[in-house]
Formats: sequence, structure tokens, C-alpha cells
Amino acid sequence: MRQGEITRKTLETQISVRLDLDGSGRSQLATGIGFLDHMLDQIARHGMLDLEIKASGDLHIDAHHTVEDIGITLGQALAQAVGDKQGLRRYGHAYVPLDEALSRAVVDLSGRPGLVFEVDFARALIGEFDVDLIHEFFQGLTNHAAISLHMDNLRGDNAHHQAETLFKAFGRALRMAVEHDPRAAGTVPSTKGSL
Repeated sequence: MRQGEITRKTLETQISVRLDLDGSGRSQLATGIGFLDHMLDQIARHGMLDLEIKASGDLHIDAHHTVEDIGITLGQALAQAVGDKQGLRRYGHAYVPLDEALSRAVVDLSGRPGLVFEVDFARALIGEFDVDLIHEFFQGLTNHAAISLHMDNLRGDNAHHQAETLFKAFGRALRMAVEHDPRAAGTVPSTKGSL
């Protein structure tokens, strides 16, 4: 069972995440941030994983703590779900277009956290959502999943489209990386013998 379940409680947020890598793309999301729910649904649907997230946070201040802590908690659940990574492809990549926008995501389940995020959003807000928080989300996820993640928005004039292609591309790349590789059954895809 490639599942992860994590609860995180701080003075700023209370978050629970359940993740099933062998799901069907279903999601149950209640973060208190409508735009983030929409983006997380993209990860689930395009990653073909089941995802449940319940979060409450200090949204009366702003969304920063909640978004970042959801990234952290999802990263921890992902690390739990992939386990020792035996028999996995390890690497995944995807290009995703949406109208004028095009983004690329490349994932390595390396065991070493690293994020390269090359995105120049067309505007600072999507509705009331601060686009800077997308970087914070992926930084928290990357650090706590211990993955290497490269994300690039190659073009786009609409910030919503840019964001959506990033989340869809991440879901697709993750789906590829966590796939079973029948030729690598019982082995870890590393010359070190562990990741």
C-alpha cells in the first residue's frame, strides 16, 4: 500500500493529509483557500493519486502559513508513501499547455531536497491569491518529500493559466516518477543502493 497519512499542528495551522499513490485521481479538499483547492485537485487528477487535505489556519492574517504548511505536510505524506523507492522509475517529467501558457516540471525522487522555480507570473494576484505562495508551497513540498524538482513556465500571459499548468505538470511528472518499473523490481534506482 503506497499511502501516506500525516497530521501537522502548529500555533498557526492544523493540517491533515492522506495520499494514495495508486488512486484514481479523486480528491477531497478543504483548505479554506478556494484557488489552492483548485490547484491541488490538478495534482490529484493529473497525478492519478487520491488526495484528502483538511486545513485550518490563520487566514485572518493571510494565506502564507496555511499554503506553506500544506506543502510541508503533503511532502511528508509523499515521502511516507514512496517508502524505500524500490522498483520505482524515480524520474518523471511533463510539459503541460493551457491555451497560451506552457509549463514544464521535472522530478527526481532523489532523497535530496532541491527546487528550481523559474516562473515570471503575469500578475501578482489571482483573485485574492498571492502568486508568491505557489513557490512557498512547492518549496515546502520539495524540502519535506526530499525530492529534486525543476519547474519552469515557458510562456504565458494569464497568471491563472500559468499556475494551473505548473500544478498539472507536477502531477503528471510525479505520476511518472512513482510508476513501477517492471525491469527494476526489487531494486532501488541508484548506484548507491538507496535513495
